[in-house]
Amino acid sequence: MKKHKVSYQLKVFHMNSKSVLRARREIPYEIRLASQLVLDDLCFTWNKARLEEEINQSIDDNNKETFKKLSETYNSYIWES
Repeated sequence: MKKHKVSYQLKVFHMNSKSVLRARREIPYEIRLASQLVLDDLCFTWNKARLEEEINQSIDDNNKETFKKLSETYNSYIWES
């Protein structure tokens, strides 16, 4: 990949009445993108598993209204183009 622009943030920390200046490098775009994709996948699978458990519980309880509501929500998780 092409090299992206790097920016630095300079922060002043006061320690023992001395001024310490530290530079912090910005996180690269690829790492931010990869971490966001991992977090999105984790949230998706957790929400899908939670909905499956709630649907199974509504079937066990013979609760048709809850089952219909949850199954409509679950359809968006299994929809494929």
